[in-house]
Amino acid sequence: MHKSTIRFGLGLVVLVLLSGCASSGANINGRSKMSAATTQKQLPPPDTTSSTGSYEGVSEYRIGPQDLIEINVFQVADLNRTVRLNSVGQISLPLIGTLVAGGKTIQELEAEIARLLSARFLQDPQVSVFVKEFASQRVTMEGAVKSPGIYPLTGRTSLLQAIALAQGLDPLANKQGVVVFRRVEGKKMAAVFDISAIRAGNAEDPQVYGDDVIVVDQSGSKSSLRTFLQTMPLLGLFVLL
Repeated sequence: MHKSTIRFGLGLVVLVLLSGCASSGANINGRSKMSAATTQKQLPPPDTTSSTGSYEGVSEYRIGPQDLIEINVFQVADLNRTVRLNSVGQISLPLIGTLVAGGKTIQELEAEIARLLSARFLQDPQVSVFVKEFASQRVTMEGAVKSPGIYPLTGRTSLLQAIALAQGLDPLANKQGVVVFRRVEGKKMAAVFDISAIRAGNAEDPQVYGDDVIVVDQSGSKSSLRTFLQTMPLLGLFVLL
């Protein structure tokens, strides 16, 4: 991809993400607008997951298309299956047939499978569901990475691991200017991270979530992202946009 095209695309991404700031009249640099977040535990997760993280089997996570799930029926090994949801969120199971799993929580799907099995075949079946790949959770990588794009998260993923999905940083990347954009409680938020400090063990490697947009600044650039970075107060703080 031509570098001018990348810069143009990056500019559009940043302008769209920052548009909420101008429309809402929020002051990016206003301390009263910050959500303090100096450690991994304090970084607010997005609206698309729960406070404990969607990759820990929590009840709030809703299974989505292309997720890979493992289904076990206690003491009925022939019914155990590892299946991937199709593009419309359906799976096919023995004795049950086609079932819509997309949009259900893990507990809801367990209860639905148990209900269908107990209706005709088993007495009080004990069903457990485990999500092996969160393919419906995707992160967008933009800016000075080698392969910008949208990547599925197949498990608990850190910022460094997300960058690795995009084949690493571009040689001209500004390692102190990696911005994570996220929607928390209906509000656009952003935080800046120093990749050099994370790699050196001087800062925590934060977890990223589905629907995060990660934009890497390019050293020496004069972009809207660079202007935005100059207004950010401290590294590792999520700021309301």
